[in-house]
Amino acid sequence: MSTNASTLPVAVIGAGPVGMAAAAQLATRNMPFVVLEAGDTVAASVAQWAHVRLFSPWRYNTDPAARALLETTGWTAPDPQQLPTGGDLVSQYLAPLAAHPAIAPHIRYGATVSAIARQGFDKVRTTGREHAPFLIRLADDTELLARAVIDASGTWRHPNPVGGNGLAAHGEAEARANGRVFDGMPDVLGVLRPHFVGKNVAVIGAGHSATGTVLALAELAADTTVHWVVRAPDPSRAYGGGAADALPARGSIGSAVKALVEQGKVTVHTGFFAHEITGDAVVSTDGEKVAADVIVNATGARPDHTAATELRLDLDPILGSTRALAPLIDPNQHSCGTVPPHGADELAHPEAGFFIVGAKSYGRAPTFLLATGYEQTRSVVAAIDGDWEAARNVQLELPETGVCSTNADTAESSCCGPTPDVKRGLATGVQGGLISLPLVTIGGPASSGDGCCS
Repeated sequence: MSTNASTLPVAVIGAGPVGMAAAAQLATRNMPFVVLEAGDTVAASVAQWAHVRLFSPWRYNTDPAARALLETTGWTAPDPQQLPTGGDLVSQYLAPLAAHPAIAPHIRYGATVSAIARQGFDKVRTTGREHAPFLIRLADDTELLARAVIDASGTWRHPNPVGGNGLAAHGEAEARANGRVFDGMPDVLGVLRPHFVGKNVAVIGAGHSATGTVLALAELAADTTVHWVVRAPDPSRAYGGGAADALPARGSIGSAVKALVEQGKVTVHTGFFAHEITGDAVVSTDGEKVAADVIVNATGARPDHTAATELRLDLDPILGSTRALAPLIDPNQHSCGTVPPHGADELAHPEAGFFIVGAKSYGRAPTFLLATGYEQTRSVVAAIDGDWEAARNVQLELPETGVCSTNADTAESSCCGPTPDVKRGLATGVQGGLISLPLVTIGGPASSGDGCCS
């Protein structure tokens, strides 16, 4: 018996900031939906970096539709100029949004998506495919049907390997099993402190996750030795725009790390491509050794499309984004700030009704901004609703950084906002926001960085 797909809900995968923005947009348009969150709480991945203070203030970190919904409940918006932590983002914004009566009944926690297909169709069969509902299978073997699918599951749980050639370094699996490798932005000043005090620590990566961790490690006991390992021939790009950055906390990151390097408190190893992890060191492809009792892998993350193997996706062979989006976000040509606004048209796949939004939409490009994700969801939801005029009216306003390199290499590009020329080409009206990842400044907490640019 056939199912009328138009009466089914839109399935949103992931209840992080972008997934919840999609939920808010759907609720605003009175469209039936379900949010499938693998974790036990809203924004379970954000909770893993709750200790991090963002470098972007509140005004860049909330979605307009979500704010409008919350204001109907008497919610008081945080001070727009204050810098929240990841924990603040959850407790003061995402948790209240998840509890909103227009959204709460539609969230399913502990719902891990294992596969997505078209009901009654495998990948090969074409005729009538676009009219069939999506069949979503969960890890517990239960299934549900959906009119459309918005994948906002992100890349946080799929970190890049330590190895400099895109593969795991020799010995990496064993080092991970022994608890020597920490991905992303570990809480080195908090619950994980005992793992780092008094150790030789190698931080691998040149994005804000790496520099933020370097700054935090510098606050530990004097007998903690910090090695900063980067693939670039020099670390200058990681120092950023300094005082020219429109977000002062972000600009201070590079300045503070540069000072530590110049003072000899952090040792930089440049042109280093990790090849092997031994019992006490990381070894490069040319044989250089860096003492490492513990390794922080801050090389970014990558998308996992395993669940969608029965769908017809048009993925760029290099980045893993849609083929249409790839030239707009290619880190070999673009920084965060030179990525133009884009929406449903650029995010569409041959599988009608399936969209990937948020960090995962960028594949392996480290140029994603949270504000971009919010605007993606607004455009995509409008398209699913048949409102193509709104879907194609993509608007975005982002803060400048004071530095925009277009000579990015690997996943270690510097985090940038619009250059003056690019910014003139952006329509204003939708408030932008950075996905800011962890950073701690000398003398106190501060900001973060990979979600802006890994």
